[in-house]
Amino acid sequence: MTPDELRNACLAFAGVGEEFPFDEANSVFKVRGKIFAISRLVGVPLRVSLKCYPELAVQLRATFPAITPGYHLNKRHWNTVVLDGSVPEHLVREMIEDSYDLVVAGLPKREQVKLQWVGLSRGE
Repeated sequence: MTPDELRNACLAFAGVGEEFPFDEANSVFKVRGKIFAISRLVGVPLRVSLKCYPELAVQLRATFPAITPGYHLNKRHWNTVVLDGSVPEHLVREMIEDSYDLVVAGLPKREQVKLQWVGLSRGE
């Protein structure tokens, strides 16, 4: 996954914006003011930090060496993924979507309706 593909994958969801609150190099992707992805898009190797279900976060870390506890984030709820090709791209895209869904699930119902959000893929 290239930096442009990562950016586009994050921006593909309703209500998402890219901000630079830390510095010019670190992209922070938010939905309704809540962070769901962080990446230094100019970084080598390319990495992205994503919100994750705690149980799944542990499983992913055990399965893929490129997935580690979230860098400078709550390690129970966030993973950092090195996009070096060792994690299948379809899984990275699913992780981005899950992160977005987790954040939107925590928004007020009226905001979820504005986003035309239909709920988590896990049936929640």
